[in-house]
Amino acid sequence: MSNLSKLEFVALDISGKNYLSWVLDAEMHLDAKGLGATITQNNTASSQDKAKAMIFLRHHLDEGLKVEYLTVKDPLELWTGLKERYDHIKVTVLPRARYEWIHLRLQDFKTVCDYNSAVYIITSQLKLCGDNITDEDMLENTLTTFHASNLVLQQQYCERGFKKHADLISCLLVAEQHNTLLLKNHEARPTGTAPFPEANVVATHGPTERRQNNRGHNNERGRGRGRGRYNNRRDGGHHKRENNMGYQGPSRKYDDNVEANLALKDDDFDGLDDITHLEVEDFFGD
Repeated sequence: MSNLSKLEFVALDISGKNYLSWVLDAEMHLDAKGLGATITQNNTASSQDKAKAMIFLRHHLDEGLKVEYLTVKDPLELWTGLKERYDHIKVTVLPRARYEWIHLRLQDFKTVCDYNSAVYIITSQLKLCGDNITDEDMLENTLTTFHASNLVLQQQYCERGFKKHADLISCLLVAEQHNTLLLKNHEARPTGTAPFPEANVVATHGPTERRQNNRGHNNERGRGRGRGRYNNRRDGGHHKRENNMGYQGPSRKYDDNVEANLALKDDDFDGLDDITHLEVEDFFGD
């Protein structure tokens, strides 16, 4: 595992499944190191450069392949042997890549990004196998595989005359983001569900409350000094509490546990303001 972490690209698998991509990576890295000529026919590279190229190639081989080519010391010989062994991969990869390209449709993918990724994977395999796929080919495949519900949109994109597939994909990605945002806003608050205006409750003292307060004040007046006391004197001065509080009518019994409070209205005493009111101490001398 420590060896794998130092690799500059994925090592060639013994099954050869990644041979096409491995060849491309190996060629570019050798060129970057100034060792690209060591794997060409009739090259005049120095023995030192050949050794460097051989060390690099073996470092990026599967452990089983290293054992199989243990005696090979020339990088061109190793390169040619690997090509003869795995070049047939193109024969199996190419038909499958062509089939996938023919049946590739934009409407079969949930997102534009997923579709674009599939486009580049398939076209890369085709190019590695020798089939040249141009921007015109990719544009045609994209514009002709829109969903049937987007015919108007497809015509609008065709009229814009895109020259590069990347430009068309950029416009599709922006439109997709806008549509996603509109759907989220709609789901958050569907049509016809506008929020109700906010209402604040303000407590006020209306006439009813003031009238109740006045009645309570009158009740206290009836039980205290003034007109309430006069009313008791008008009934004889000695008012029996049990008669007023416990008596329920001719056919009812007295109940000593019942308590009643006398409540008088202000208008019960209208016209009596000039009557002299006597207090208890008025009946006794000094």
